[in-house]
Amino acid sequence: MVDESQTAAEPQVTAAGNEISDTFAAAQKRSAETLEKLRANPSKFTMLTGDRPTGRLHLGHYFGSIKERVAMQNLGVNTNIIIADYQVITDRDTTEHIGDNVLGLVMDYLAAGIDPNKTMIYTHSAVPAENQLMLPFLSLVSEAELERNPTVKSEMEASGHALTGLLLTYPVHQACDILFCKANVVPIGKDNLPHVQITRTIARRFNNRYAKKHPVFPEPEAILSDAPEIPGLDGRKMSKSYGNSIMLGATAEETAKLIKKSPTDSERRITFDPVNRPQVSALLTTAALCTGRTPQDVAEEIGDAGAGALKQFVTKAVNEFLAPHRERRAALEKDPDYVRDVLHDGNKRANEIANRTLDEVREAMGMKY
Repeated sequence: MVDESQTAAEPQVTAAGNEISDTFAAAQKRSAETLEKLRANPSKFTMLTGDRPTGRLHLGHYFGSIKERVAMQNLGVNTNIIIADYQVITDRDTTEHIGDNVLGLVMDYLAAGIDPNKTMIYTHSAVPAENQLMLPFLSLVSEAELERNPTVKSEMEASGHALTGLLLTYPVHQACDILFCKANVVPIGKDNLPHVQITRTIARRFNNRYAKKHPVFPEPEAILSDAPEIPGLDGRKMSKSYGNSIMLGATAEETAKLIKKSPTDSERRITFDPVNRPQVSALLTTAALCTGRTPQDVAEEIGDAGAGALKQFVTKAVNEFLAPHRERRAALEKDPDYVRDVLHDGNKRANEIANRTLDEVREAMGMKY
């Protein structure tokens, strides 16, 4: 059993801030090993992933995470998706439209292929026992460890807010999300490695302090996503706030209009050059993902036909790709009671799991009277 003190083998965020004691290469190696084991025996793995309900999902969400969630689910992994409604207020002053956003996420999940019979979909606010894990978990980390978390820093800078207590403890809240259901794998991008590392730290410290003979929590492994980074239509990061995202639920007409007004450049010949031609390259990347081709191949086909032909190609590719999703989503919009039933059932299942886990925690801590 590893001692509570930090060791060379324990992944930690260092005083330098963004550097991690074990290298990214080591994290990639562990990720590959974990993925190999998962594919060999998927039923032994429990996965947790999710989204904040701050608006509609876009193509970046689909290719960056949702597609992989569906694949894991269909492989036989025990998949769980949290709609992190409490985390909306880490950096926002309002919960306006949150109800519509939550139901919109559920509809997009179902339209994308998430099966509620195989995947539990639930919300933070509906599962009190999960959130109660915050209290013992907060006792296992220091203020300095939380302040050094790069996501806390970046979220604070992006929002322009003062550092709230909820934002400071955001990484611990995510540890509650992961550990309440005993998730042992978490699919993430490179930037989110510190979250999994602090979750591993919390699990290790809890087991070491309160449950040496009978550990309560697994130490989850990160599965690093190999999904390509998907730029927005203007070449910048895809973001709802930039208005450069193609929403999964947008109509074909809305999509065509958005692509038509996307910026390009004055060169007529279409080439894929993300550094020197980010806007043209962003359109090529979008078309390539939706057609299963390479951006270079798409560029070669369009050649000297110019930006107008490129935009027509992208519009057709996106609309054909999203047509089945939109059809399924439109059917779900006509049956809101079913969408709510899916969420209510997921919340019920999550409460059962969270209550069991909290009972184990209280038993380990000697707090069952």
